[in-house]
Amino acid sequence: MKFAMQYRRADALEKANAECWHDIEMAPPNAVRRVQEENLIAQMAYLKENSDFYRDILAQAGVAFDDIRTIEDLQKLPYTFKTDIRESLASRKPFGRHLAADPKDVIQMQASSGTTGSPSYVALTETDVEVWNEMSARCFFANGIRPGDLVLHGFSLAKGFVGGIPVMQALQYMGAVDVPIGADGGADRLLRACADTRPRCIVGAPNFVLHLGEKAEEILGVKASELGVERIIVGGEPGGGIPAIRNRIEELWGAKCCEMLGGTDLGVAYWAECDDQSGMHMVSMDHIITELLDSDTGEIIPFDEGAKGEMIYTAITRQASPVLRFRSGDFIEVLGTSCSCGRTGPKIRCVGRTDDMLIVRGANVFPSAIHSIINDMMPDTNGIMRVVADFDGHTTQGALKVIVERGPDRSPQDDPDLKSTIETRLREALVFKADVTIVAANTFEKPGAAKVALTLSEFPELP
Repeated sequence: MKFAMQYRRADALEKANAECWHDIEMAPPNAVRRVQEENLIAQMAYLKENSDFYRDILAQAGVAFDDIRTIEDLQKLPYTFKTDIRESLASRKPFGRHLAADPKDVIQMQASSGTTGSPSYVALTETDVEVWNEMSARCFFANGIRPGDLVLHGFSLAKGFVGGIPVMQALQYMGAVDVPIGADGGADRLLRACADTRPRCIVGAPNFVLHLGEKAEEILGVKASELGVERIIVGGEPGGGIPAIRNRIEELWGAKCCEMLGGTDLGVAYWAECDDQSGMHMVSMDHIITELLDSDTGEIIPFDEGAKGEMIYTAITRQASPVLRFRSGDFIEVLGTSCSCGRTGPKIRCVGRTDDMLIVRGANVFPSAIHSIINDMMPDTNGIMRVVADFDGHTTQGALKVIVERGPDRSPQDDPDLKSTIETRLREALVFKADVTIVAANTFEKPGAAKVALTLSEFPELP
């Protein structure tokens, strides 16, 4: 598959009233499977010819490339871990031994945030860039962006982050216009650009978009809901799927808020929520095969409603930095297998990341789940919390320390009661013992260009 590089897809403006961006989104499962396996066979042949990295891995596993012809056949292969990618990058800079394209065909580099180690530098050919744009366009369209829309860019535009230039590229590709301020420009510039350009949509991290909504009246003299925004698209961190955060965003902006999910190793976004707001659909089944790993049993399980596990991804149309059976670290729950929108990809919610998960006296605890409960307790809390993981590894036999901002209208004299209430709520909902410290509202820095870190490695100095 070879594309001619372009800013806007030739038929983008014709898609404004379509049901979805691409037919694969609504295709029946047997048709999806047929396309996936055709692309899988082609990808395995490509890797056999071009990837030293995967030739070594398959040889060590005693598996031939030609043995992988069905989705089930993938289970013959070992997983690719983040550590494998880091070792590959270190052994052959800048793109690693897993680069499977001629370096002269690489036209773009992206980098992960590096929150779990050194950034991963990802190479893209022209075809890869086009595929990234296509996958992201499907997500943005499902989220409610339409060709011709102005879209305020609320993600960071710096550091090679996929929420920066690749988001701008994808918006151009689908016929929308990016208002390129970025979170790096600060709340003042973003809000003034919003007032000046009156965008129909905003894309950004949920906590930062929430912060913008709260600052609008102070900076502009008008409420965020008076700025004409109709759609808020959020991703990049937990929050969009937390009802209290979503509801607050929608209340502040007077706009519908939908979530998307992706990752630098596969693309900008490939899961997206539709108008139904009942979970994120996989919309790029022809480019990515997804498997669901039951972390307790180590078995691959079906995407049935209620199933939970870690997402495993295989790129099936990738040239420069392909991955097979990539352990994403995204721990998800399947919310449904059908939808009123007609999309056939399963609907999920990302519960948290496996590398963020803590084990407290045998109970698995995700900081994002604690965050959700603290948000539900507003206005008694300010919706802001931090977990203090000041112990070796991810396991503790003690109570988990949690710092929570009290609501701005609450008296410090009531802190003992609030502490007890939060500890009880966390114990009943998440089955772990917490040691809660209550602090003043606005103790922690407001969201900005960087992702919000919910976990601290040591107890901070508090005012």
